[in-house]
Amino acid sequence: MSTIKTGADNFSTYLPILKDKKVGVITNQTGIVTYDSIYHLPDEGQMTHIEAYDRKQLLLVDFLLKNKVAVQKIYAPEHGFRGTADAGELIKDGKDTKTGLPIISLYGNNKKPKPEQLVGIDVMVFDLQDVGARFYTYISSLHYIMEACAENNIPLLVLDRPNPNGSIVDGPLLEKEYTSFVGMHPIPLLHGMTIGEYAQMINGQKWLKNGIQCQLTVIPCLNYNRERQYSLPVKPSPNLPNDQAINLYASLCLFEGTNVSVGRGTEKQFQIYGSPFLPKSDFSFTPAPNFGAKEPMHKDQLCYGEDLTQIKKVSRLELKWLIKAYQTTTDQSKFFNDFFTKLAGTKKLQQQIVTGTSEADIRASWQKDLEAFKAMRKPYLLY
Repeated sequence: MSTIKTGADNFSTYLPILKDKKVGVITNQTGIVTYDSIYHLPDEGQMTHIEAYDRKQLLLVDFLLKNKVAVQKIYAPEHGFRGTADAGELIKDGKDTKTGLPIISLYGNNKKPKPEQLVGIDVMVFDLQDVGARFYTYISSLHYIMEACAENNIPLLVLDRPNPNGSIVDGPLLEKEYTSFVGMHPIPLLHGMTIGEYAQMINGQKWLKNGIQCQLTVIPCLNYNRERQYSLPVKPSPNLPNDQAINLYASLCLFEGTNVSVGRGTEKQFQIYGSPFLPKSDFSFTPAPNFGAKEPMHKDQLCYGEDLTQIKKVSRLELKWLIKAYQTTTDQSKFFNDFFTKLAGTKKLQQQIVTGTSEADIRASWQKDLEAFKAMRKPYLLY
């Protein structure tokens, strides 16, 4: 079977578009280009010149500069350009030490580039690896980039990447009153789209402010379909260390709205869960500050729970661990916090768990919305 090529690897399509343009790039450590040869733009009237190299990988910014693209600025999402900051940590503007290019943070109070931060940019390039969950904030950054580009009449190129959870569409739909940076649009918790498809949906559904639309071009992946397994070549963020964590992320991230740890402060983030308030069991862990979690929940406290590192990959949003933890915690009144509703996108899920609704009945309550979403999504699919 042919190797999957990302939109970034599909460089013969986008490099000509960027020729002689001043370029802004929204990317981070996931923006990797893999190539067997460096593609050089042809001189006018001449054949394209290819120089053979060994198979290599470069960050997108380095690859563009190597190919004489006039990159002006880097725009960095949550976790920063090099992807090393904690979730929610303030990222400051600065300079990339390797290239000397200015870095503009798109997190904290500046989620959307201001007009003055876009001055001198002819075209924007977006390349971030999504994981297919509504609350993973790279798709929220995409929304704000699209809006800024539309308002400032700047074309946007989205370099598409496979969704490692691309075959799963599941979970409650976001209700409008619970819109936030961890949930901006009326989509299910697992949306089953690539970031390029999602960009097309944002545009097509006129979800940008005042219904404006962005001048959007999606550079597609090659040899990809959503049933194909795709293993990420690099961590998409500090606390998603491997394929297992990425697969379990959507199911376990709901615990971030409770008093249960998902393993931040360990080496098994989003592959284990536990708290000091769950029953003693054979499995325990003690969170301690580490890369990606300077102040983890339940720091230095013994947490009991479950180890999911070896379980078979899930093919839906799993609620069984959340329900079990709620039913066995020492004080149910202290289990949920205000963040849970933002993550769930609805108040109903917490109410259903508290009132003892079965997992099967909770799932049944999503089905009508999920069918409507799949129908709405269909025109935007590329694969």
